Amino acid sequence: MTPFSYQRPERIDQAIALHGPQSRYIAGGTNLLDLMKENVLQPGQLIDINGLPLREIEQTAEGGLRIGALVSNADLAWHPQIEQRYPLLSKAILAGASPQLRNMASTGGNLLQRTRCYYFYDTATPCNKREPGSGCSARDGRNRIHAILGASEHCVAVHPSDMCVALAALDARVHVEGPHGKRRLELVDFHRLPGDQPQQDNVLVEGELITAIELPVEGFASHCAYLKVRDRASYAFALVSVAAALEMDGEIIRRARIALGGVAHKPWRLEEAEELLSGKRAESECFAAAADRLLQGAQPLADNAFKIDLARRAIVRALTEAAGGTAR
Repeated sequence: MTPFSYQRPERIDQAIALHGPQSRYIAGGTNLLDLMKENVLQPGQLIDINGLPLREIEQTAEGGLRIGALVSNADLAWHPQIEQRYPLLSKAILAGASPQLRNMASTGGNLLQRTRCYYFYDTATPCNKREPGSGCSARDGRNRIHAILGASEHCVAVHPSDMCVALAALDARVHVEGPHGKRRLELVDFHRLPGDQPQQDNVLVEGELITAIELPVEGFASHCAYLKVRDRASYAFALVSVAAALEMDGEIIRRARIALGGVAHKPWRLEEAEELLSGKRAESECFAAAADRLLQGAQPLADNAFKIDLARRAIVRALTEAAGGTAR
């Protein structure tokens, strides 16, 4: 066993002050502990943040919701305000993991979970995300589950979260606090594409801690759908997932939000694709046009070309379901 120290601060500023280059914050630990057991990560210090006051769900001055980073996935999915006002988020969370994991996993931790690329977990193989500069084994290896959008020669991994796909579609914001103060980030800007630094999953700097997720007033509660396509019906990561949200005026679409999961290093969203739906009648032809725009430039690997057609059909289906009204 690799030795490490353990700290449990009671204040946010204490937690931040304790953080160093070899430190990791831990909440539910549902991903971090796996990575430690597999020797993918070997932190010298764990900072347990479960004692911090970050478990509240409260209304913001603007009428949205602020979700503390330590709210469990289960508590968030079943919270009355989330079920009523943001059913897209509730559906996405319940599509992921298992009841046991959702009971442990935290809201902030969900944003920070690492890819499930086989080669990232296999320390006997090269992986630029795990060991920068060593190479990407997935490009010429088994790559059925990997990215078709936004990848680079250095990394073709995908982000595994369901919750983040819904948050991207809902225009959520991420509140962070660190050595240099507080920041509020758009969720769509929080995660990075791999580029030539695939080891950096997001834009956090050393010591920064996620303190809350903020949801805007509009939750698209009447017309939304979350569709997850996977190899088995439960406890599996998405090959393709779609979060679709519409504001409808009769049969006319006034606003649209579409985010994809399982296809890129981050939740994939393009405003140009959404704009194609604005002012249009909710019909399969315009849904297909939006899907084509969203998937424009897709670059499949040897084993995952099927994802392009799968994603196109999933987008059309999710938008059709959303236009027909939210299933309760």
